[in-house]
Amino acid sequence: MTAVRELIVEADGGSRGNPGPAGYGAVVLDPVSGEPLVEAAEYIGVATNNVAEYKGLVAGLKAARELAPDATVRVRMDSKLVVEQMSGRWKIKHPDMKPLAAEAARIFPPSQVTYEWIPRERNKHADRLANEAMDAGKRGKQWQPSMSTAALDAGARAGALDAGAARVVGDAAAGAAKARAALAATTAEPAGTAPTRTATAPAGGDALSEVGVAAAVSRSAATTTTATPPVGWAAAADLGAPATFVLLRHGETALTPEKRFSGSGGSDPDLSPVGRRQADAVAAVLAARGTVQEIVSSPLARCRQTAATVAARLGLDVRIEDGLRETDFGAWEGLTFAEVQERHPDDLEAWLASPKAAPTGGESFAAVARRVAATRDQLTARHAGRTVLLVTHVTPIKTLIRLALGAPPESLFRMELSAASLSAVAYYKDGNASVRLLNDTSHLR
Repeated sequence: MTAVRELIVEADGGSRGNPGPAGYGAVVLDPVSGEPLVEAAEYIGVATNNVAEYKGLVAGLKAARELAPDATVRVRMDSKLVVEQMSGRWKIKHPDMKPLAAEAARIFPPSQVTYEWIPRERNKHADRLANEAMDAGKRGKQWQPSMSTAALDAGARAGALDAGAARVVGDAAAGAAKARAALAATTAEPAGTAPTRTATAPAGGDALSEVGVAAAVSRSAATTTTATPPVGWAAAADLGAPATFVLLRHGETALTPEKRFSGSGGSDPDLSPVGRRQADAVAAVLAARGTVQEIVSSPLARCRQTAATVAARLGLDVRIEDGLRETDFGAWEGLTFAEVQERHPDDLEAWLASPKAAPTGGESFAAVARRVAATRDQLTARHAGRTVLLVTHVTPIKTLIRLALGAPPESLFRMELSAASLSAVAYYKDGNASVRLLNDTSHLR
């Protein structure tokens, strides 16, 4: 390695809760062979995704400097926020990220470092390390390199890095699979976790651990072996990263504060001035978090306008999905609840009593559930392992939450869902779902 002139650093970070228990992973790669030269990972306590990503960047750059302080470095990350901020194209406003960005900028002279965004599926090695660190932290331990499963397999190393070949054996395990393994009293440890080590987890997430940065391991293709996977109940649960849907209800229209039925069979109103301000606010918070990779919207105007505002801020395109449209409320469109009660009392009573009953000339909640479930299945298959913003309406969002929880249809009437609110559900490959967030409006305060 004495003649190294270029190194590649891939880094990632994650938080199970955002903020929540967090960790980072980083790997330094040979640019020609793709061989991992140094791995670093650390559980950092409670932090946000972006803070964990920045700490992964710092650790990767420090590891590269230890190998070759005079090398040029290509940093590759799937965080558009970190890449754009460190490239100087976006301002850094968050107080927790400013000192980390400054620290990263001091490790190498700026002329020696370039930044490149890559899709998440091409950053699996660092992602796996970050998940191993978080899994170790959950057990009250600190990540160690000796039995990491994140190393590249011999076949993948042979390809050029820029070809985007799969470079990691497996992905982080889903929480649901871990729970089932524990209940079944299996002895196999879930894939994506590191065996128990000796170091204890830090109480906070501010300092970069020497253990994490210095936890380096040099490997070669000649010494890498692939173990035969166990079968049956002894098999490690390795379901990959979930498809995560961030569910955004559109901003207000003129009908929203008047609490009038506004579905897909009415006037299709635009956002009001308040709704446009709400869209700006949610765009700002999503840009700060930096986790959304794609945007899908209902075809109705209020959603398309909200989605366009977010997309402009994130630099993403918007894809329209008809299955995300709101319920067709038929003759109730534009009416208040009291007006419906006066004009269509029997239909309203039936609608409140059964999900199979439709508004007068409209669409039942049972029909909406079938449509939304079919759309969900298509989107989870299409966006496995990615974070997708779905800009939609009250009924589709409540339906996704209800189905994820396995709650009865009447639960639709027991959820509050404000305009421009954020909710989130993660979908795993075994069909399990995890509700992460419901009706967050903190960005509007």
